[in-house]
Amino acid sequence: MKQREPPKLPCKIETEQDKLSNLPAHVIDQILSQLPIKDAVRTSILSRKWRYKWATIPHLVFDNLCVSVSSQDQILVRNKLVNVVDHVLLLHTGPIFKFKLSHQDLLGVTDIDRWILHISRSSIKEFVLEIWKGQRYKVPSSLFCCRELIHLELFNCLLKPPTTFKGFRNLKSLDLQHITLAQNVFENLISSCPMLERLTLMNFDGFSHLNIDAPNLQFFDIGGVFDDVSFENTFNLALVSIGLYVNVKKDQTLILGSSSKLLRFFVHLPHIRRLEIQSYFLKYLAIGNVPGRLPRPCADLNYLSVRINFNDPKESLAALCLLRSCPNLQELEMLARPEETCTGTLTDFWIGDHWSSMFPQLRVVKIAGISGIRSELDFINFLLSNSPVLERVTVKPVSVDGGWDLMKELLRFRRASTRAEIIYSDP
Repeated sequence: MKQREPPKLPCKIETEQDKLSNLPAHVIDQILSQLPIKDAVRTSILSRKWRYKWATIPHLVFDNLCVSVSSQDQILVRNKLVNVVDHVLLLHTGPIFKFKLSHQDLLGVTDIDRWILHISRSSIKEFVLEIWKGQRYKVPSSLFCCRELIHLELFNCLLKPPTTFKGFRNLKSLDLQHITLAQNVFENLISSCPMLERLTLMNFDGFSHLNIDAPNLQFFDIGGVFDDVSFENTFNLALVSIGLYVNVKKDQTLILGSSSKLLRFFVHLPHIRRLEIQSYFLKYLAIGNVPGRLPRPCADLNYLSVRINFNDPKESLAALCLLRSCPNLQELEMLARPEETCTGTLTDFWIGDHWSSMFPQLRVVKIAGISGIRSELDFINFLLSNSPVLERVTVKPVSVDGGWDLMKELLRFRRASTRAEIIYSDP
């Protein structure tokens, strides 16, 4: 009688494949969403269930990780990248909600036009295009047909929307860097995005007047060369970081009897909570008549960072106006520009009786880039003697020269807060 053979145990590979095949669909989707597109495509060999699962992932990211070519030949790398994107878009079957194209060797090739046309037919929500080399890439008109966009990010591009463009009605986040567009195009773009909450502008050209009309805007970050900035219908704007990268012309700073840039800047910012004034923008704010304080205090502002030339009387007046107008300030950062030469005399500017109130809530102060000149020391002395709940002052000089003398001078200052400590940070 033939003896029955014992049942064979499944091999380890088969067991692992069964585990992968039996994963719930939402788990597979989550796994694929965390992988670079190159690795996501490779999962097609795991099992029959995984074979074309990658072709339905809604987020497509083509960056430096999607092309593994060791060659230094940029043409070869670009051709490989084009083949990868073409292959993925050809086989992709589901909706595309996010499309990101950002590779170090990417140029503004005409293939991008085809890809944008392709995804414009999908329900694209997030589009990111970063052209790292070459001239500005002119964005095709098909991008402006993506009416369901929520986030748009462009780097090194030229924007010229078609005349039929009516705006991105659902757009909440707009990030434009190294961008070119005309003045009227910029204004129409901002005003035709009624849901816009976040706006970033860096290193732009083609327009110089920043007229921001955005009723839902909450975050505004800008750095570049411009002549003027104004806000309208921005009562929800809470976080502002603004830097003017070129020095204001001297004849502008000497305008007498002109309206105050400071007043004009803050009139539509009643609920600002965080403000960063970078590069030369404080000098811009000092153009015209500088008031003693703003008509309406910035009651919600709790963080303030200012880049300042302590030797400039107009900038010091503008800073003084700001500090007087922030009764609930909790954190202050002052960044000196010591490379500038003295433009005026500030004898005892920060010692006189400028203030009718102290800093009742100021707790943290950071002062950087100082060289130990009298106006800088007077400002630190003033803060220490008028901040009753101050906890920490960090001082970072521009160089190590005279560091010990600076520290001895700081330790002599009277402190209104018994808990205030002075921290000296090496440059």
